[in-house]
Amino acid sequence: MASLFPTAKHEPELMPFRPGLVFAFFNALAWQIGIGTPMVLFAEELGASPFQVGLAYSFVFVLTPVQIVATALLPRFGFKALMLGGWRTRSFFLGVPAVLALLVMQGGERPWMIDAMVWSVFFFCLFRSIGAASGTSWFYAILPEAIRGRYFASDQFVSAVAGVGTLLVSAALFALLPVYPALLAQYVIALLGSTISYYSLKQLPDAERPRSISLRTVLRDTPRHLFAPSTFRTYVWLAAVCAVLATPIPPFAAYYLKVGPQLATGQIMLFEVLRYAGVMVAAWVLRRRIDVTGARPYFLLALALYAVVGVYWWCYLENGFGGIVGIYVAYFLLGLGVATWSIANLNYLPKIVSADERTLVVSVHGAVTACIGGVSPVVWGLFLKTDAGTGRGIDTDVFQWFFVSVVVAALGLSPLIARLPEEKGQSVEPIMIGNAILRPFRAMTYLVNLVEPGPAEAKKKPGNK
Repeated sequence: MASLFPTAKHEPELMPFRPGLVFAFFNALAWQIGIGTPMVLFAEELGASPFQVGLAYSFVFVLTPVQIVATALLPRFGFKALMLGGWRTRSFFLGVPAVLALLVMQGGERPWMIDAMVWSVFFFCLFRSIGAASGTSWFYAILPEAIRGRYFASDQFVSAVAGVGTLLVSAALFALLPVYPALLAQYVIALLGSTISYYSLKQLPDAERPRSISLRTVLRDTPRHLFAPSTFRTYVWLAAVCAVLATPIPPFAAYYLKVGPQLATGQIMLFEVLRYAGVMVAAWVLRRRIDVTGARPYFLLALALYAVVGVYWWCYLENGFGGIVGIYVAYFLLGLGVATWSIANLNYLPKIVSADERTLVVSVHGAVTACIGGVSPVVWGLFLKTDAGTGRGIDTDVFQWFFVSVVVAALGLSPLIARLPEEKGQSVEPIMIGNAILRPFRAMTYLVNLVEPGPAEAKKKPGNK
């Protein structure tokens, strides 16, 4: 593990910030389990309905406004105190699923456990949002400009190793142990990762308390950015539609595979590994070429991949087309598609907003797309319930219509995206948000950053030239 992190001989410039990379590594253990597919599979095992699963999955997105409010606390409490407070408190709620697993092993599932699971995810995401209000701004404040690129590249690397490792370990645990002992072991791992990541954060230096954009300014200017005619207005609503079509796919795909064809839980986790592989391919291969091609072709590629995934799933639901191999491919293409969109988004946004309003406008984009996209799993969860209305089960016919809507939306967005203005030769530094690029569905929430750059830092903040 030591080779993953900078040493005095290897990357000595990064050594003072080694705790930040340790944080990124162990934090991946917590979020990969606590708000990822293991959480979905745990909820299903307890007997959760599609609505309850969609609700739990949505919290990380729909609680983004909390992040905006929490940003207003930075001038009072500072970067370090706010993030440590959020990360410390969220860790407690990882203990709830662990206790539930123990109780089930002793006395079986009980209806109240589903509500306890959903509420634990809510509070985990609530305090995660409070802490996340500090994260990106804090790292930009303490990292010297000369090493930021290398730091964030290292951040992505260690997070990828930890993320894939967590998925593989989870798959192995499901294969080797009964389901609830396997889930208990995973949440113990998540608690350990969350604890170590917290103490790693404590080792980082604090920065001077920042100025932040006032909530009054946010409330006053946000409607103008969202509704006044502009390229940004056009793009933000197109991006919101894209978030609506893409966000529900991972939780409901995993849920269906468990309750429909009743595939092994470990097998579903291996599908997730392929999705993550697609994300990494986009992050490390396609990203290198976007400066030459511009963002628009990447948007179109992402929509094409969504359409292919939608067509495949419709066929699979109809007659089992492609089998296990086809599902592996679909998961890989989904990861490739969502990361491709995310990378294009981080490069396109700085091109269409003015420098003096960039901090607020980028935050508005992140909050709107995250919230609207996060509502989508909740709404679809209501329609995907079986006739019984409660408990396990998914209406396959409605699920097919869901993928029809994915294909139709992708095809409908494509000509609109193709008409977005873009100057290919325009030199703009893309927004850097660390390992969030490896969590492309949640990357939108990391764009919320209402810290105003000081005069000397204005050109160094994410999204600025």
